[in-house]
This record gives sequence, structure tokens and C-alpha cells, in this order.
Amino acid sequence: MSEVRTLKVALLGCGNVGAQVARILIDDAEALAARSGARLELTGIAVRTVDAPRDVELPRELFTTDADTLVKDADLVIELMGGIEPARSLILTAIQNGACVVTGNKALLAQDGPTLYEEADKAGVQLSYEAAVAGAIPILRPIRDSLSGDRITRVLGIVNGTTNFILDQMDTTGAQFADALAEAQRLGYAEADPTADIEGHDAAAKAAILAALSFHTRFSLDDVYCEGITKVSAEDIAAAKDAGFVIKLLAIAEKISSAGDANGISVRVHPTLLPREHPLAAVRGAFNAVFIEAENAGELMFYGQGAGGTPTASAVLGDLVSAARRLVLGGPGRTETTTGHVPALPIDASTTSYYIGLDVADQAGVLARITQIFAEHGVSIEIMRQTIHRDTNSKVESAELKIVTHRASEAALAATVEAVKGLDVINSVTSVLRVEGV
Repeated sequence: MSEVRTLKVALLGCGNVGAQVARILIDDAEALAARSGARLELTGIAVRTVDAPRDVELPRELFTTDADTLVKDADLVIELMGGIEPARSLILTAIQNGACVVTGNKALLAQDGPTLYEEADKAGVQLSYEAAVAGAIPILRPIRDSLSGDRITRVLGIVNGTTNFILDQMDTTGAQFADALAEAQRLGYAEADPTADIEGHDAAAKAAILAALSFHTRFSLDDVYCEGITKVSAEDIAAAKDAGFVIKLLAIAEKISSAGDANGISVRVHPTLLPREHPLAAVRGAFNAVFIEAENAGELMFYGQGAGGTPTASAVLGDLVSAARRLVLGGPGRTETTTGHVPALPIDASTTSYYIGLDVADQAGVLARITQIFAEHGVSIEIMRQTIHRDTNSKVESAELKIVTHRASEAALAATVEAVKGLDVINSVTSVLRVEGV
């Protein structure tokens, strides 16, 4: 019987995910060898500080601050440092030295993925990144492989657990945004500086990756319209609940067509109202889910833990075993599946529905004037509800209107809202949120 090959594995970064990856590589060495066909020897862990406290106890001799030397002597490199540099340079060094790379660095892939893909193709090595989107959920490989014979038309994803937890808290407890954020930080779901999560930047990077795989073209972070959840109020949540909706931060990538011909792809991240019967509406807490619509497969949903050390480590190890088997069996590396260029369209070109809350004067002719403006802009109203409010002190009556539109272009909807704001019978526009799933 031939001797089992040994592959050297270098790990860059030993945070929450990296520590769990190292632990699994050591504890499950025999099982991983059986699945990959080679012994996966963890030769070193590159860190900034060797003696920093860590939740997982690992052999001290594995730690080094010399990441450059470590990757040059590796067959497989796992990059879990995050950020752009030095992660980008180290990945390129690994590729140029013939190592396959596994990374969970969504920010780097969204910003400069094409450079990494091209270098991996030139070197004939594999670049894998399942852990970059939705943690433990196997979503990138199914899109790339299982659905490669189909045409994906739309992807809707809850891909940030922090924001989903916050919005879920606001929906179930009535908490204000600041209180829900504080609870997320207390439980460890949100960082001390939560900007990347609550402003939508983390979800936008993942949206670019999902769009690239789904539509076989390259999209960067600059192609993604991004709007966070900081302006979502408890009043918005309550109004959505009253109308039968729930608010989620969605990453959306969809094909925009005219007369049957694809004009481009809209990639965007923003707070979105979903009907409570929609499958994504039931995704609670810090969980993630991705909902896919394809021409032949129809509707598919992938659900699970979107973050955390152990769940994300599962995705990393899956990529590592796949790359190791390729090294053992031979064959070209698998990186990206771009086949052409489909333009990324601005938010104005996307089609959606709007939920609009209005505080208006309660007098004759108001509804007619509002509906006329909608008609003038080619926007059809699907639902309109009115509630009368009486101020007993001033005897002044006002009405609260809640309007849900049919799907229309973002440009037409935005123009409609601006025109409505200009009416003298409008006291205020209390909320404007996009709607999906209706």
C-alpha cells in the first residue's frame, strides 16, 4: 500500500474562527486524512502577538509572527486575518509559490477578488472562499456547482447575523434600535464598533460575491448600493407589523430585463419589508438564510448559522478538504466561474415595491390628489389604509396613510415620493421602505 502523502497547512490568523480551525485540524487529524487522502499537518499559525490570550489552548510552538516564511513553505494556506493588507499580499505570495488558498475574507474578495482569481488561474491552484458568505451555510458551492446548469434570476439573502438579531429584537420586544444594538453587543453578536454591520458594509461585500457567482460576471463593492439599518425606528417596525410585514436587512442581486432581454444586474443592500408568510421572514436571531430563484429549479432556501467560530470553521474545513483532495488526485484548481460581463445597474434601474407612511390633513380631496400623483408617475397602489387621528386640544384632525405599491422602477417610486412631499396637504412622510415578496 502506498504511503499517505502529507500536506503542510499554514494558518494566518487565530481569532475566533482561526482558533477553532486549528483545534479541528489537530483533534480530527485522522478523520480529515481519511476524507482528503492526505495527512493535513498544521505547520504554523501566523499571529501579531504570540502570547496573546486565546479561548482555545493550542501548542505554543505553532505560533509565529513570520507569516511570509510560513506561507512560502506551505501546500495549503488558510487566510483568516481579515482586512485588505497584509492578507492580500500573503495570499498572492502563497499562490505564486504553488499553494492552494482557503479564505473567509469577504472584504478582500469584494474589493480585489479578480486579481486573486487571475493569479490563482495562472498558477493552476485552487482559491476557495465558502466561509466568506453566511458562515456554516453551504451556499457558494451550490450556486457555483449544483446550479451551474440553471439560470439564477434572483438572490435574496439575510447574510449579516448582527443586523438580523437587532431587527428581530425590535420586532419581538418593541425595543428601540439603540437598546437592541446594546443587547447584541452584550451577547457578543455585535462588535464594540458595529459600523460595518449596521451600516450594511459587511452585507454589501457578501452581496458582491453572491452576485458574481450567480450571474457569472465580476462585481465589486463599488457596484453595490448600500443602506444600513440605523434609520429603522421602533415606529417603522410597529407599522410594518400592523400591515403584516417584518423588516429585514436584505442583500439582493437580480436580473433586470426589458422585453425579455437582460439589461443588467441590480446588486443592493437595504432594509426591506417582507410579508410574514415569506420564508425569509421566519429567520430569527443571528441566523442567516439565502433565498434563490432559478428558471428551472424554482425557489430554494439555504438556512443556518451565519457566524461564530465553530460554524464558520466548518465551512473553512470543507474547502480545505476539497483543495487537499485536488492536490492528491491532480487536476486544475477551481476559482471563479465568470463567463462574460453583465453590467451592474444603479439603484434607479431596479424594480421593487414601496411601503410609504404619510401623515396627512384629514380633508376632502386628499386621497384623490395623492392617487393622482401616483398615476402621473406610473406607479400603481396595491394597498392603502387610513387611520384618523383627532387632537382633542386643538380639534385638528389628521389621517395616517399606509400605502404599499405594486412593483415599479426605483426611479419612478423615488420621484413619486418626492412629488407627494410637495403637496400642501402632507404633514410629513413618516417612512419609506422597500418591499419584496409581494
